Amino acid sequence: MDHGDQLTDITIVVTAALACGLLLGRFRQPAIVGYILAGVVLGPSVMGFVEDREQINFLAELGVLLLLFSIGMELDVSNFRSVIRFSFIVTGLQIAIATTVILLCSWPLGWPWELSVLVGFGVALSSTAVTIKLLEDVGEIDSETGRRAVGILIAQDLAFIPMMLFVSAMGTEEDITFNSVMPVIGSVLILLVLLWFLARRRGINFPVEALARGQADLIAVGVMALCFGAAAISGLFGISTAYGAFLAGLVLGASTDRATLLRVTLPLQGVLLMVFFLSIGLLIDVTFILENLEAIFLMLLLVTLGKTAMNVGILRLLKEPWPRAWLGGVALGQVGEFSFVLVALGLSTGAVDQEGYRLFIAVIALSLIISPVWLNSARRIQSLASNAETLRELMERLYPFAGVSADRGMAWVRRTQAAVRRRKRSPALQDKRNDGPGS
Repeated sequence: MDHGDQLTDITIVVTAALACGLLLGRFRQPAIVGYILAGVVLGPSVMGFVEDREQINFLAELGVLLLLFSIGMELDVSNFRSVIRFSFIVTGLQIAIATTVILLCSWPLGWPWELSVLVGFGVALSSTAVTIKLLEDVGEIDSETGRRAVGILIAQDLAFIPMMLFVSAMGTEEDITFNSVMPVIGSVLILLVLLWFLARRRGINFPVEALARGQADLIAVGVMALCFGAAAISGLFGISTAYGAFLAGLVLGASTDRATLLRVTLPLQGVLLMVFFLSIGLLIDVTFILENLEAIFLMLLLVTLGKTAMNVGILRLLKEPWPRAWLGGVALGQVGEFSFVLVALGLSTGAVDQEGYRLFIAVIALSLIISPVWLNSARRIQSLASNAETLRELMERLYPFAGVSADRGMAWVRRTQAAVRRRKRSPALQDKRNDGPGS
């Protein structure tokens, strides 16, 4: 971007993001998919409108920080207590199974363990924004399925913090030692203690609204000041700035003025969401996707089907009814937005190279984009399967033309079998056999 035209450029970028978000909304798709597509179109690989990689990376880091802060504010820890045990068990199994499977599959490929752990972490996470939007669209957000799915998403958001800190501690220059792991352990303990404290209290009194004298603009500025202040303090201690922003959001979300703070900062949260996903779209390399289309499609297929099967299996293992396990497993079947963050951290620590980074970014973005289509297809399969008594009946309902062909084929087989039976029972044939050469 030219410095003299930065305001015009920003206007064009925001307008393009808005247009794509509105367009995708007309097709009942999440607006974040439109933001990603806007970033792809404006990015270096298509129009080249935004080419400065340093600005893109800064935008992405800022988006991560603000997104974690907004998620922390929206988490109501006290309401999470009813499903906390179930949610953490599911999340723990997701992380353990995904990481173990990736480690086993990557061993013949010669992947380093750092890369395998990174990919396992990334695959285990689901998209909070996309899943909630999908559940809202199908009217399940307030059902038991939606409540448990949201609980799992909250547990994943909380698990992301130690994941992020662990990946940040990984490096290729020196081995992981006790001293390097101590900040990670300390950060996780701080998070657990804070969650325990917030879950036991009904609300924390903050003077933000009182000091601002009810002025909405000052309240919003005060909230953002707390966000960046906590991020700066976290950075001074050598910990991720996003971690400090998340803790600040958790504390503000547990305040007595939570409703007012959320209402005032809701427009800001929409902008933050747009900034994050737009920055993700700017990082996608369309040329690389076209050159490696088969490998990316195969990985996308394996991740989508494998993760859905894993989710459904875990939910069924925990005695969830089949319809609820199926819908919840499919809704959580995409790769999450925080997987972008883990891959970027892996690139900075050397756990993944530039080509692998572009490959994983493409798979994650496409997973988010196709998730509405995958959920609609899965719901159609579930609806048809609930009324089908046999597998053949299910296949006929899913593929009517194939069913017609199968009927014609089976009719031909039955006619052939009947003709053979008639031929065997024919008296003329029996006489001919009796008058054969050996008689």
